[in-house]
Amino acid sequence: MKRLLTFLLLLVCIVAHAQQPTHYYVNISTSQGNAVLKLYNETPKHRDNFVKLAKEGFYDSLLFHRVIRNFMIQGGDPDSRYAADRVQLGNGGLDYKIPAEIQSDLIHKKGTIGAARDNNPAKQSSASQFYFVQGRKYSQAGLDSLEQFRMQGNKLSAMQRKAYSTVGGTPHLDGNYTVFGELLTGLEIVDKIAAVATDPFDRPLKNERMAMRILTRREAINLERENSGLPPQNGFFTKLFDSLKSKYYTVQ
Repeated sequence: MKRLLTFLLLLVCIVAHAQQPTHYYVNISTSQGNAVLKLYNETPKHRDNFVKLAKEGFYDSLLFHRVIRNFMIQGGDPDSRYAADRVQLGNGGLDYKIPAEIQSDLIHKKGTIGAARDNNPAKQSSASQFYFVQGRKYSQAGLDSLEQFRMQGNKLSAMQRKAYSTVGGTPHLDGNYTVFGELLTGLEIVDKIAAVATDPFDRPLKNERMAMRILTRREAINLERENSGLPPQNGFFTKLFDSLKSKYYTVQ
């Protein structure tokens, strides 16, 4: 009996250790609905910084302070938490920057999250301010025109052309800002927030606040299972396995 119990305990430990999410995911709550954000492992500095701030509750109650329809919705200014109505926002932030992690295959398609920045030559990102891309869909002729007039003759790849003609986005931002994640669900909240009435500074007339929470290890595992066509696991043994590990996890 003791051997059997020892074997079962060992099995439980092995299975519990083996189950590990491959990415971090963030639940974003807004007055327009909820969304789930997947953070890219290809941009670890931005990923880890965003996770740290979200865990600390930094983003809770902050505003989407800059909204431009058919372009993007921006938030993350700590000055927005207690800002009076009609005050211009966008200059607040933390006392450090994130090194650029710009990559040619991480593009500004609709629903991606990018890091805001000032005009520093190294293209370092704001530590807290970000934007969700809305943009628009382009025809092939429209992309040709964009290359010629706004992108100074630089050519879009086949991957970019396919994304911007089917999903949509903001092609002219590629190569200039770090894209570090994408929405898996809740893309409609970007459209809803982008459509609200704004003042001359692009701040919504009605405050649009946010809250963020990192998905737990089990939530992340089940999300990845569902995205792979597998059912979620929430049974007795799953809960037993999970009780042996922290609900949080680390992605390398």
